[in-house]
Amino acid sequence: MATAVAASSFVSRSYGHEVASGLNSKASQMKFRCMKHSGLRSLNIIDELQVKTMASKLATSRQAGRNGFRSQNGPSLMIVCGVGLNILFVGTEVAPWSKTGGLGDVLGGLPPALAANGHRVMTIAPRYDQYKDAWDTDVVIELKVGDKIEKVRFFHCHKRGVDRVFVDHPWFLAKVWGKTQSKIYGPRTGEDYQDNQLRFSLLCQAALEAPRILNLNSNKYFSGPYGEDVVFVANDWHTSLIPCYLKTMYKPKGMYKSAKVVFCIHNIAYQGRFAFEDFGLLNLPAQFKSSFDFIDGYNKPVRGRKINWMKAGILESDMVLTVSPHYAQELVSGEDKGVELDNIIRKTGIKGIVNGMDVQEWNPLTDKYIGVKYDASTVMDAKPLLKEALQAEVGLPVDRNIPVIGFIGRLEEQKGSDILAAAIPHFIKENVQIIVLGTGKKPMEKQLEQLEILYPEKARGVAKFNIPLAHMIIAGADFILIPSRFEPCGLIQLHAMRYGTV
Repeated sequence: MATAVAASSFVSRSYGHEVASGLNSKASQMKFRCMKHSGLRSLNIIDELQVKTMASKLATSRQAGRNGFRSQNGPSLMIVCGVGLNILFVGTEVAPWSKTGGLGDVLGGLPPALAANGHRVMTIAPRYDQYKDAWDTDVVIELKVGDKIEKVRFFHCHKRGVDRVFVDHPWFLAKVWGKTQSKIYGPRTGEDYQDNQLRFSLLCQAALEAPRILNLNSNKYFSGPYGEDVVFVANDWHTSLIPCYLKTMYKPKGMYKSAKVVFCIHNIAYQGRFAFEDFGLLNLPAQFKSSFDFIDGYNKPVRGRKINWMKAGILESDMVLTVSPHYAQELVSGEDKGVELDNIIRKTGIKGIVNGMDVQEWNPLTDKYIGVKYDASTVMDAKPLLKEALQAEVGLPVDRNIPVIGFIGRLEEQKGSDILAAAIPHFIKENVQIIVLGTGKKPMEKQLEQLEILYPEKARGVAKFNIPLAHMIIAGADFILIPSRFEPCGLIQLHAMRYGTV
């Protein structure tokens, strides 16, 4: 199971064979074979940056014989799945529809890679907006959340081999849609909605119903409901109730007998700690209290005994993952890095699988947000032009000879944005420009917006969520600065390396 869930760092191990076979005239005449569930499916995404590399290798490897490229285990045209799984990713963010950080990126990019490896994959996330590409399935269910019955609808679209399912309820849509200052988790950064436990309890229950009741037929390889033979991948504290509800609401009735839950920690700093009395809101039997029970030395949200959603997710799931091997080591190294859950994780064990980036979105040869496309062979010609375009876009003096430093990230202590603010006066005297893009805590946003006033010829701060500008910075800057106090994995440095930015 672990191998299947971790089947790809968004680039399949068989990638090179697929590109090579596409360049081989004889191999291209062979038919791909596709089978359901335990079958062989050809990879359906070509990474253009690897085409030139593989072409040159192919030119020197004609002696491979009439059958073209072969892997050790058989024809390279196929990606072999020992067992094709039904995998359901559940999370509060899924890019490009909703995103505040790496969680959204992973749920956006990893599922298509797993689908390309022969699995049937669904993501389940809240419907925060009137997404134009997701349609009403006309499926409505009733769920008990707290002491009330709530009606939930499901919206759906099929993109890049993945079923994207969105849970529709006013707790999601009415709080966020059309309100530019509203956030996914609270009305402003650092402040949570008071009903977040109810919101995410509803999400978890809806996620458990989706594979049973949604009759999805958009995929040419699979059709019908996913059924009960599934693997749920629960992401961060908001989805911690999935293994709990699975064990109390379904398995005692003989449902989801073989279903498994993998709990993935993207950032242990956010755990879902609430007043112990709030356990009653979750509609779980008393035997689960010990899994949630938690005492820390802090007075927020209340003093003393609390419930901890992430602790329960770790204890009740079948397997615990995190986003890099190094972060897995950090989480069990002590109370500081494990944020008081280190002893729990040592008990359950944890496996670190390094994050990857979505190589379709982050590809300088095809990036729709940059004016000059390039690869490793043309990067030296393209970067000066892209730097000039970036300088012009933000209103800095256009000069390709001035080093440009970029920062992209949330404005909070973890990302080191306060360290950056303190450092800028020390290096801004040099012949350099800096462009900072991010949103977060209001004092830090105001500090960011002051950059242009203090250093009008050298600095720009943009306190907005701006995907096109993020791509332009990654492509046009000479350096990307990452002053984070800690990073579970970090995707920014992967994007920067792919674009030739130090």
